[in-house]
Amino acid sequence: MTDPDSPAPRSVGARRGRPPSNALSRERILDAALTLLEREGPEALTLRRLGADLGSNHTAVLRYFSGKDNILLGLAERLIAEAVDGFEPGPTWRATLTELARRVRRACLAHPALAVLAASRVSRRDAEFRGADLVIGALLEAGFGARESARYYRALVDVTLAMSSFEAASAVLDGPEREGDRMAWQREYLMASPQRFPQLASVAPYLAQADEDDQFEFVMGLLLDAVEARSGRSA
Repeated sequence: MTDPDSPAPRSVGARRGRPPSNALSRERILDAALTLLEREGPEALTLRRLGADLGSNHTAVLRYFSGKDNILLGLAERLIAEAVDGFEPGPTWRATLTELARRVRRACLAHPALAVLAASRVSRRDAEFRGADLVIGALLEAGFGARESARYYRALVDVTLAMSSFEAASAVLDGPEREGDRMAWQREYLMASPQRFPQLASVAPYLAQADEDDQFEFVMGLLLDAVEARSGRSA
């Protein structure tokens, strides 16, 4: 008779010090994929590397995900979920859209390597549907019909994700490259020849003053101003 207090026998395929492949789950795989991305960057995410980090053969991952692309869609869902988690609409439709855009940007900058890979994807899962529902609800509140709301939804989401992933792409650059790009506005642009580039030289000091926060708020403000002008209502 087996002693009920004795440890379970080690499976043949298990490795010492590593969990057996049957300890895998979708959430654990996504956790490991995100850790790998944040530690080593977008190029590091392969099924073999992921399997090695999980202590399993990479084929075990395929019991939970159909392939790397399916893992990316799961991570894209996590990114959106982080942005919309706990969100409640604001007092006006414009306040709702502004705060949602800011939340998406914060999530992308919190996970820049993931944003580079996933911001352009359509996750087609509940968190994305929740975000869409919130944005479209705000647009319907603004007075738009169904067709207009659909068009403005796509425009607002695309611009928000484009700006956020562009900024994330800069964040994953090596330190010297990132710093060189950041300082270019305060060095090379200010030193551009007024004789060869007179229009650029006339505004170069103002280019140096703008930062990423300013640009994001400015562009979203422009876009929402355009939406409001077409809504026939004030925010």
